Amino acid sequence: MNTIESASLREASAAAALRPRLGFLGLGWIGTHRLAAIGRAGVAEIIAIADPMDEMLAAAAQQAANALRFKNPDEVFNLGLDGIIIATPSAQHAQQCTAALERGLAVFCQKPLGRNTQEVSKVIAVARAANRLLGVDLSYRYTEALRSIRQLVRQNELGEIFAVDLVFHNAFGPQKAWFYDRLHSGGGCVIDLGIHLVDAALWILDQPIVGVTSRLLHHGKRIDQLDGICEDYATARLDLASGAAINLSCSWHLHAGRDAVIEASFYGTKGGAAMRNVNGSFYDFIAERFNSTSRQVLAAPPDEWFGRAAVEWARRLARDPTFDPEIERIIEVASAIDAIYENANL
Repeated sequence: MNTIESASLREASAAAALRPRLGFLGLGWIGTHRLAAIGRAGVAEIIAIADPMDEMLAAAAQQAANALRFKNPDEVFNLGLDGIIIATPSAQHAQQCTAALERGLAVFCQKPLGRNTQEVSKVIAVARAANRLLGVDLSYRYTEALRSIRQLVRQNELGEIFAVDLVFHNAFGPQKAWFYDRLHSGGGCVIDLGIHLVDAALWILDQPIVGVTSRLLHHGKRIDQLDGICEDYATARLDLASGAAINLSCSWHLHAGRDAVIEASFYGTKGGAAMRNVNGSFYDFIAERFNSTSRQVLAAPPDEWFGRAAVEWARRLARDPTFDPEIERIIEVASAIDAIYENANL
């Protein structure tokens, strides 16, 4: 074996040694996809998987044949792992994240981190006290489309942003019953879909929210938070400290004429830019820059963004497992979602 081959083997061995040992809680569609993405990227060792349903465990095992299998997720916490990826129903997120962090494990959690700002703040406080990395799967940040728009805004290429239009209509809606139970989900389409858009806008603009008004509907009728019903259509206006206005609309089961309508448009004093889905796709996005009546493509499919957030979290965990204060910005997103519910129909 020559010197170059020996060096390559040493580098490969070192990389393998640095790979974090992970467990997965919740193996539905999202959890299994994150498992597969991390497996393909080779950025971690998948040690354990947990789900109360046998068929979910069996399907996930096709992506991680050597992983230990558990029906009780609590059993995963004491395996000497480096981190946990959580994709269970929303009502379980705060408790499971806290349990993992208190045992010294890093956590990557499917959104929402909690059903309200109180739950989110408590989990982040536990992560800070434990000095452990905490990530949330707000995955649209990792699309090339949104990243290209953020770069334009941060470089002041669009001037002062004064208006943002955010849209996420899902013609289908969730299939699992717990999504429609406010106690278990925390809310309807706003916390399921709108949270991605609010996070994207705040991540791009870096401006605090100073006012929120909203309207929630269920089957075309106005509701409010006290009704205990999950909204299937919502509109909101979020006013920023800069004077900019964010207009949001999101829905489940809308007669949209396609599978989904997903858009995020930013208008500034020197130009505009927008991300939109292509042909009703949940996965394919194009970003364009606007100047009067002309447009320039910034990003277009293909873009293998789905699962990128989890992979990047695992890579960060390998480098540094300690608390990243950037996660504290999620509190503002949670507060905005709470305000949309609390100020509905005022």
